[in-house]
Amino acid sequence: MKRAFVLLYGMACYAVFFAVFLYAIGFIGNFAVPKSMDSPRDVAFGTALAVNLGLLALFAVQHSVMARPAFKRWWTRIVPEPAERSTYVLFTSLALVALFWFWQPMGGTVWMITAPAAVATLHVTYALGWALLLYSTFLINHFDLFGLRQVWLHAMGRPYTRLEFKTPWLYQQMRHPLYVGWLLIFWATPVMTVAHLVFAVMTTAYILVAIQFEEHDLIDAHPEYAEYRRRVPMLLPLGRRSVRPAMKQA
Repeated sequence: MKRAFVLLYGMACYAVFFAVFLYAIGFIGNFAVPKSMDSPRDVAFGTALAVNLGLLALFAVQHSVMARPAFKRWWTRIVPEPAERSTYVLFTSLALVALFWFWQPMGGTVWMITAPAAVATLHVTYALGWALLLYSTFLINHFDLFGLRQVWLHAMGRPYTRLEFKTPWLYQQMRHPLYVGWLLIFWATPVMTVAHLVFAVMTTAYILVAIQFEEHDLIDAHPEYAEYRRRVPMLLPLGRRSVRPAMKQA
């Protein structure tokens, strides 16, 4: 019964994530949702800025702290280990729900592009960002990333086996195509409002910082990642880095 409950819990967490994922497309793109990033402004600029920075900080802290190995070791004393990843996904989804619900539009336009060809290009780039994001997760095992593999193995009575370190073709061009997808999503807009700019700047800064923590953990889990990091660019596929041969000691 416990195994069935953990499986249903993991599936429910994934369903919440998927609903939030779909809402995020409309929220950032300002379409098809009741409240988007640039809905009509309700509060003073200073209040809106403080609220939005607080929401972004809440997400950053939750997303980073719960992903650290030390936190996971403590957290699995409370939640079943097979459900740890699903719980992380659930808390991340709830942090995003809070961001969407309490986000305060700020008014003001930083740039507005009106040329039809440029607008169409930016809309296509925005869509490609989401496609790249989702595709990247499947290259590294989408179901393990979002906790479904863990709860399924537990339900089948099979032990969890850590995924081997692999570099599918896209990951041979850049180390973090998933984050590249996010950056395209954040910045590809024909109308950049003040609120959108705050969102894009802060989330970009978070990604650049989070990569450092993530790669430190990856090197601990997969020592071969250190060599991979020397060979493959982080975000821009502008050619492989040359690796100097190791010096021999006399």
